[in-house]
Amino acid sequence: MSRDALVVIGNFDGVHLGHQSLLGEVGREAKERGLRARMLTFEPHPAVTLGRGAPPRLTTLSRKLELVDRACRGIDVVVRAFTKEFASQSPEAFVRDVLLNELQVRMVLVGQNFRFGKGRAGGIDELKAFGAEHGFEARAETLVSDEAGAWSSSRVRENIAAGDMESAADILGRPHMLSGEVERGDQRGRTIGFPTCNLPGVTEALPPNGVYAVLVDRVERVERVERDGEREVPTALARGVANLGVRPTVKDAQPAPLLEVHLFDTDADLYGASLRVHLVKRIRAERRFDGLDALKAQIATDAEAARAVLADAEPRSDGPWA
Repeated sequence: MSRDALVVIGNFDGVHLGHQSLLGEVGREAKERGLRARMLTFEPHPAVTLGRGAPPRLTTLSRKLELVDRACRGIDVVVRAFTKEFASQSPEAFVRDVLLNELQVRMVLVGQNFRFGKGRAGGIDELKAFGAEHGFEARAETLVSDEAGAWSSSRVRENIAAGDMESAADILGRPHMLSGEVERGDQRGRTIGFPTCNLPGVTEALPPNGVYAVLVDRVERVERVERDGEREVPTALARGVANLGVRPTVKDAQPAPLLEVHLFDTDADLYGASLRVHLVKRIRAERRFDGLDALKAQIATDAEAARAVLADAEPRSDGPWA
């Protein structure tokens, strides 16, 4: 089998603008050289397996695959289970078994801080040396940056943790997204005129508790993909206002943050539906009110503020908001 692949390696959590720039370059260069564009990524995050404590994830695997394909249409994505066995292989074994035998590498692109092999023994210099020995080219790509520094998943997480959703979106190229399946709650929102979709157990990085202007997609179906599992097919559903928090005004306050989304101008039955909630702007912090009447008045104010923030939002041509 001929070695005919241009391979890019990384976690690509969030698939931010820096990742998108690199993936665009992968597509262009692969076409110019007559190579297949391939990507090697990992699940779970290597830090989980290595016991270092993984950072909050910005994207689920399905969302990551969707965003990668947008940035480099048709790229062949290989999702490698990052097990202790995989982490313990030598740099030489990684190059031989993964890059050469499995991925058929002719050229490999990595980040400047890329490490591989047991104990993170290999870096770009070792990768270039292996390339010279085995007949492939290795290159470390320069990080894309702005006046505040390099675009990175870490910067996005810092912005999200601070509730600065606009700055997070500036690096991601879109609003940060939370996802989940709608579960039946106590239906208290209906009694005050603001029914909500309740999404417990969100796995993506959470911002501070508070109220957010949001754009909501519904996942219409899930498609199987031969090499890398499932991909979701979302479509735009509605604008809305969301509360993330423990509901301090009610007696049965939540022990953990719950995402509650009130959708504008729709009364669809969404119990059991999979939703994507794009956090456009933080409107205010969560706080306790003196009864449901005060809470109802504040939600009405929040809803108007969210409508103003979202007035000019338009879905993508292919269906979803973001």
